[in-house]
Amino acid sequence: MQRSFDRRNFLKLSAAGAAGGLLTSAGPLRAATPHVTSRTAGNEIIYRTLGKTGIKLPLVNLGFVRSDNPRIVNLALDMGMTLIDTAHGYNNGRNEEMLGQVLRNRDRDSYYLATRLRGNTEEQIMEAFDTSLGRLGLDYVDILGLHASASREHTLDETRLKAFSKIKEQGKARFLSVSTHSNEPEVIRAVADSGVYDVVFTAYNFRMEHFNEINEAIDYAAAAGTGIIAMKTMAGAYWDRERKDPINVKAALKYVFQNPNIHSSIPGVETFRELEENFEVNHNIGLTPDELRDLRLDQADTGMFCLGCEKCAGQCNSDLPVNDIMRSYMYAYGYRRTALARETMDTLEIDGDACAKCHPCNVTCSQGFNIAEKIRDIDRIRMVPREFLTG
Repeated sequence: MQRSFDRRNFLKLSAAGAAGGLLTSAGPLRAATPHVTSRTAGNEIIYRTLGKTGIKLPLVNLGFVRSDNPRIVNLALDMGMTLIDTAHGYNNGRNEEMLGQVLRNRDRDSYYLATRLRGNTEEQIMEAFDTSLGRLGLDYVDILGLHASASREHTLDETRLKAFSKIKEQGKARFLSVSTHSNEPEVIRAVADSGVYDVVFTAYNFRMEHFNEINEAIDYAAAAGTGIIAMKTMAGAYWDRERKDPINVKAALKYVFQNPNIHSSIPGVETFRELEENFEVNHNIGLTPDELRDLRLDQADTGMFCLGCEKCAGQCNSDLPVNDIMRSYMYAYGYRRTALARETMDTLEIDGDACAKCHPCNVTCSQGFNIAEKIRDIDRIRMVPREFLTG
């Protein structure tokens, strides 16, 4: 029986391997967590199968990129990445439009396209999806997803299940998915239990406080045939707001794939160098001692990444969705995706100054973040004209 992948076992193996200098692709860490992979003849890219979909994907593919740089998408496809991920609202739809321009020159069988959307009614979901198809210039997408679910109730809502199932029955989506940024274990299990969704896109990285719990949910879902795609693998990209102390993102990506039930990932990139560094992980997921030290696994430093533990839920006197606001903060200050941060803030429908009614703030954070300070900082983005925002 395969041993469950958890932080305790990982740290034990890490310490043993680092002491002997053996945590390379052939070292004890990799041997202790066997990988379900396949390789094409003459090609060293590592592939894993996306659950019951049967799709074989490279470990690292391409997530949301800046809408003004289609060259990154073309290079990613030329290098061998095959899954391109976007969402209906990214850059107010401009990301889907850019991808449509790129993909019209590509053989439809040479890539997989995933997009996600929000909607409370069947009409809203259908309308949003038809708009996305028009932007992309496609007759169908490979994976259509419910965007940013945070509960079992939301994931299994009958109206949404019916609408997404209808789209699949019409042949406009081959597979269905759900993405989650918080309360991940509950959502992952709901996806597996749904009988409708085939894939889950989940936040997953080396800083997660509920690491063992989320891995148990992933084991459960993978056993049911659910495809698992990791997001937020870089845990904010920087340890500090000033962006002077970068996280070793290659090490962070390698760490994710020590779990054999993580089938692929969709990190976003801004530069060709980032793309090339991410792609290198497709050839080797062995962690070196230096890379392990860079991850600071034995330290309490949480960087800028909100763990999504939701322990702050219900503390705010104004009932602000603190977890979602912290995610926007990470988009802006960690990933420099100000447009995505603004889009996320706009979906929260905050009326006026977010913290105007609360002095002093009574919200406490398990990571020690000054919540009021961070909220005031990111809340300013709602006042910035959209045309000044990028990413």
